[in-house]
Amino acid sequence: MSTLAEFREALAAFPIVAILRGVRPQEVVAVTEALVAAGVRIVEVPLNSPEPLRSIAALAEAFAGRAVIGAGTVLTVDEVARVAEAGGRLIVSPNTNLDVVAATKRAGLVSAPGFLTPSEAFAAIGAGADVLKLFPGEAVTPAIVRALSAVVPATVPMLLVGGVAADTIDRWTGSPIAGFGIGSALYKPGDDPATVGAKAEAFAAALRAAGRLQR
Repeated sequence: MSTLAEFREALAAFPIVAILRGVRPQEVVAVTEALVAAGVRIVEVPLNSPEPLRSIAALAEAFAGRAVIGAGTVLTVDEVARVAEAGGRLIVSPNTNLDVVAATKRAGLVSAPGFLTPSEAFAAIGAGADVLKLFPGEAVTPAIVRALSAVVPATVPMLLVGGVAADTIDRWTGSPIAGFGIGSALYKPGDDPATVGAKAEAFAAALRAAGRLQR
């Protein structure tokens, strides 16, 4: 199975990307075990975390075949190369950097650039983006998402990132949003695995209630 096919399967199974901003290498495997136990299958370590490439390498080894591991806040072509070398398979950015998108695809990784406008969306798609990160999520409404979906190809899923909590996820029921990037509502620096696991279970319950999760 290709990396992109595995990503799509993982997102369909549990439509959340866990964003572990601030996680440390010595805790990242245990925290991710708690997430995976709750159903999470995509995990992102932002590059402005402590020693992020060490964390990505540890996760890539520990969760091969169980979860798609990647990096967030990827801003340069050089960072794409370093993430690929560490074993990451997903590149997430807060912005629409066409050079980063192109480098990601050359490396055979999944590209998820950030966008907010139709112009950014189509520029990213033209450069090869596999999924679009709608960011910041607090700035949009379900009506805006529906308007975007009228022109953005359905073959390029949209992820909503920013401002989503377990008790607000139902706001997006029936919207074209394919999944959610969840940061501090899942993990904050200092959270232990049990705390993270409980938060992930709350999201799983919310997804089931919203009809987005079958199990």
